Amino acid sequence: MERPIAASIAVLIRGGEVLLVRRGNRPDAGIWGFPGGKVEFGESIEQASIRELLEETGVHGEARQVITALDVFDRNPGEGLRQHFILIAVLCRWISGDPLAADDAVDARWFPVQDLDTAGLAMSSGVVRVLRQAQLLAADGPGQ
Repeated sequence: MERPIAASIAVLIRGGEVLLVRRGNRPDAGIWGFPGGKVEFGESIEQASIRELLEETGVHGEARQVITALDVFDRNPGEGLRQHFILIAVLCRWISGDPLAADDAVDARWFPVQDLDTAGLAMSSGVVRVLRQAQLLAADGPGQ
């Protein structure tokens, strides 16, 4: 029986910037999005987000709270659904490090939050919406 795959994404805002990676693998190869990946067996959502953040960017962070969840459908034209991912977005706090793409990220960098809507980047579905939700939570919480 096919089942959705649980994955975690790290939404990291530092000052007026957000950390994004350009994906190297499906379903969003070549597209900008939040660092993240599959939740391993026995690993919490928060642990997965911090592990993936470090693996993909070299940046150390602290998981603060879950923001939302998204469905991502990886479709093969003419053949139907390949995979169904459930991405759990986690608001994270920057601790240290400068982004350097690694693992399945081909690029990693900080982008000004205020310019993201008009930056002309090819972005994964929901990036701006999740970022706006994260900004609201970060404004209400300490340490952002």
